[in-house]
Amino acid sequence: MALNLNCLSIFNPILLLIFAIIPLSISQSPAAPAPASDSCNGVFLSYAYTAGRLLPPTNKSHQAHRFESTLTVLNNGQEELKSWRVFVGFQHDEKLTSASNAVLADGATLPAEVGNGTVFAGYPMSDLKTAIDTAGDLTQMQVEVQLVGTQFGVNSPDVPMPTNISLANDGYDCKKVTGGGKNMMQVCCTVDKNFKSNISTGDEFLPRQNGDLTIMYDVTSTYPSNYWAQVTISNHNPLGRLDNWKLSWNWMNDEFIFAMKGAYPSIVDSSECIFGSQGTYYQELDFSTVLNCQRRPTIIDLPLTKYNDTNIGKIPYCCRNGTILPPLMDPSLSISSFRLQVFKMPPNLNRSKLEPPQNWGISGTLNPDYKCGPPVRVSPSEFPDPSGLPSNSTAVASWQVVCNITQSKAEAPKCCVSFSAYYNDSVIPCKTCACGCTRNTDATCSTTSPAMLLPPAALLVPFENRTAKAKAWAELRHLPNPNPMPCSDNCGVSINWHLSSDYSRGWSARITLFNWGETNFVDWFAAVQLDKAAPGFEKMYSFNGSALDGVNNTIFMQGNPGLNYLVAEADGANPEKDPRLPGKQQTVISFTKKNTPGIKVAGKDGFPAKVFFNGEECSLPTIYPSSGYRKSLTIVSSLLSVVTMLILALH
Repeated sequence: MALNLNCLSIFNPILLLIFAIIPLSISQSPAAPAPASDSCNGVFLSYAYTAGRLLPPTNKSHQAHRFESTLTVLNNGQEELKSWRVFVGFQHDEKLTSASNAVLADGATLPAEVGNGTVFAGYPMSDLKTAIDTAGDLTQMQVEVQLVGTQFGVNSPDVPMPTNISLANDGYDCKKVTGGGKNMMQVCCTVDKNFKSNISTGDEFLPRQNGDLTIMYDVTSTYPSNYWAQVTISNHNPLGRLDNWKLSWNWMNDEFIFAMKGAYPSIVDSSECIFGSQGTYYQELDFSTVLNCQRRPTIIDLPLTKYNDTNIGKIPYCCRNGTILPPLMDPSLSISSFRLQVFKMPPNLNRSKLEPPQNWGISGTLNPDYKCGPPVRVSPSEFPDPSGLPSNSTAVASWQVVCNITQSKAEAPKCCVSFSAYYNDSVIPCKTCACGCTRNTDATCSTTSPAMLLPPAALLVPFENRTAKAKAWAELRHLPNPNPMPCSDNCGVSINWHLSSDYSRGWSARITLFNWGETNFVDWFAAVQLDKAAPGFEKMYSFNGSALDGVNNTIFMQGNPGLNYLVAEADGANPEKDPRLPGKQQTVISFTKKNTPGIKVAGKDGFPAKVFFNGEECSLPTIYPSSGYRKSLTIVSSLLSVVTMLILALH
């Protein structure tokens, strides 16, 4: 024992030296750098590429690769971030197949093409609280979005990074994006002090937003396993319109529609419930009365005859065959509404667990294209008390969906315009394939050849009956006569703008609408944008026309009472030999030059820059009627006059 003590006493100085060195070496090692998010006093965004691999098939020029990445949104600011939205600037023809904790803000469903960049919106966690309110609880301050998709053209070891990431919420200024290596980018977005917001920090809900079309999803009554909601579609655009509207959305938690009033699913089917988890849970429910169990149902309006039906009607603003007019035409007809009973699934079985559907979309026939944003929680809507008392009842919860008109490059127009003038015998018809052409037409006609000039009478017959007239006119006027001939415009509606007259104090035009389709257009409207001539608008003789407030240089027109019906194409007097006849409406428009000095009517000034039919922007010709023919006649007439005078003088 003494020997051990002696040994320890001998080595004690050495041990003391070792123990003295160890903490010294630890204290001198460099500390780990603080996360970049710690220096951000706003909303911190990061995008990290995590994995990728080659996908079949092999294609050297356009090879597909799988990519996996993580988008992180962290609120380090002093204010709660409500309904967060983040833009990711994808640039490699990406096709996104899945995204956790988020949806696409434009309402598109996955998989979706996002190669031009896209905006993500939070779901189910749409609001990010502050560290102050949560004592630094990251589960309430931060959300991570796991992205999986396909990208093209970026081969390993290169990494397919986006061009940019930024916060898409109003009132934030994002600084320059920085990198954390070749597979990471991050940015700090702070409150823009110059931005004037219409919401205060203490407001519980975001304010209602403006848009071309708004949809309210109001929960009016709620029970543990189901609730009733009212959906209200309101049109705010003076040129926006929907006919035979179709509304769709995605259920995110296996909800299903049990009953409806004021509208109906396009497909009544409960099979997905019967063979799914809904049938297992609701074993006592009679699924023969369930209306729809699709994850993405399509809702359609009811016909007028169902308005007074006590079972499925009796809802204000319902049952109009899916027609929603601009408020300028009739404010009461610019709204459509219906109610539905929604059954929920575990774990959402309580009265207060309410979530709206996502990925909203709306469309119509021969109408503008709409892109809808995510539903945003707003203050509860108020409704007149059904008892008739002078008070309002309040919704349990309300969400607003904002939809705006967009013109997709991939979408072809549905109407087209032809030009003609008093000083030229030829009509410039609608462009070849103005409303699209099918792929198999190349064998019979040319999709690239310009449309052939026509005699005015050819506008009155369908395209397939114009061949002889077009060829004869080309020979008579020494115009090109291609083989194969150009393809049709394939438009359901065509509009002819004819410059009728031009004199010192004013001028006039004639507009003719042709319906080549099988659908009658009730309460139709059209609009023309005249960049220089609109201030001179005087009168419209057969239509009800007016200058459009709030839209520059645009003249709005609709049929007068009793004449607001543009009928469909019909058979001729003798169907065996006569061509079919289009539905047709026509008017003359007069203009004064008093308010438009220097206007050149015979040039581009007398022709519209844009034309709309039922809210759809139509395809326009790229050339205008030439006045050369008129000038040549004037020169010939002058020469003949001179010759006549000389002859008379000699005699």
